[in-house]
Amino acid sequence: MVTLGCSKNVYDSEVLMGQLKANYKEVVHEAEGNIVVVNTCGFIANAKEESVNTILEYVKQKEEGIVDKVFVTGCLSERYKPDLEAEIPDVDAYFGTTALPQLLKALGADYKHELIGERLTTTPKNYAYLKIAEGCDRPCSFCAIPLMRGKHRSTPIEDLVVEAEKLAADGVKELILIAQDLTYYGLDLYKERRLAELLKALAKVEGIEWIRLHYAFPTGFPMDVLEVMKNEPKICNYIDIPLQHIADPILKSMRRGTTRAKTTRLLEDFRRSVPDMTIRTTLIVGYPGETEADFEVLREWVKAMRFERLGCFTYSHEENTHAYQLEDDVPEDVKQERANEIMEIQSQISWELNQEKLGKTFRCLIDRKEGNYFVGRTEYDSPDVDNEVLIDAREHYLKIGGFSDVQITEATDFDLYGKPSEIVAE
Repeated sequence: MVTLGCSKNVYDSEVLMGQLKANYKEVVHEAEGNIVVVNTCGFIANAKEESVNTILEYVKQKEEGIVDKVFVTGCLSERYKPDLEAEIPDVDAYFGTTALPQLLKALGADYKHELIGERLTTTPKNYAYLKIAEGCDRPCSFCAIPLMRGKHRSTPIEDLVVEAEKLAADGVKELILIAQDLTYYGLDLYKERRLAELLKALAKVEGIEWIRLHYAFPTGFPMDVLEVMKNEPKICNYIDIPLQHIADPILKSMRRGTTRAKTTRLLEDFRRSVPDMTIRTTLIVGYPGETEADFEVLREWVKAMRFERLGCFTYSHEENTHAYQLEDDVPEDVKQERANEIMEIQSQISWELNQEKLGKTFRCLIDRKEGNYFVGRTEYDSPDVDNEVLIDAREHYLKIGGFSDVQITEATDFDLYGKPSEIVAE
């Protein structure tokens, strides 16, 4: 099993692997096998290119007799199946994002409906992704996800609790809630937003100690979630809320359903309700029609908001999206310059915020040992994208997958260094 793209794809691969294992198939992730399934990403140009190159690599291995069969699934396959079949015909079969039963059949396995929450997790044993919904109903002009994932479909609360209980029984301590849009959770099933209720239910699962929120949409955010975050210790004071831009003309063209004033007010509400909250966002620069004035509005706003975590991407012109009708008129070098400038600003902000942590003690979850360091995270940091806390393994021993109170002794712009003050009981 080869997985490309985002955490939603990681989750899908884990489900597929769990199904294969239940069918007594030997299955490995990112390791050698005689049958290869490539779970592709089709979101933006770079991701598509990586997916195509990976498919071609395994087709070449098939031609050389190194592997017997190559199957392709995921977003790229959903979006471009006819093109891929014509361009790379040596793949044994292509499957879309909703064709798990058909893919299993091609692999000589049966789809087992009773396997709620049965997955072969590929993340470190102490955390796992929990996908609470599939698809998206938002009309964002630049985004092809609805083409690849379909309409929003929430998973019932009771099913997610069962899945969380099984993960906890396997030693998972942190759940990272993911979806194309957490904010919309429950509207389709219950006719109202139920994210807060879901959080309360998951917080009751024994063994789960941290619950983290990823990919919340700003428009229509259910404010009762903040109350749960404030009062329930298991909910990390952390939210990932991709805002994409802040200049009103760009927000309008992006069809984000909000304004600079509304977005700023929402973030102020976040910080007022949960003063200790870490806010992570992502931004897009170089969107069609983005002027120097629009970019300056964005740049100054980033300086003013002082986000704890921020990522910046250049606009990718995606066919069959609403924005594809617009002229992709910002040159690539200008897009890159703008992205670099935003990240330079953020790097300085991150450095300043990290200096404030010196001498303070944080509860950290220890993910792994790498070289001479144990690598952990605070509740304010998500895996792979945020700060890490590094503890010298030559001087201290920590249990991987466990919690430790760590005093911060040194801080850079994106990493913290510390020493354990005590080991927290499991």
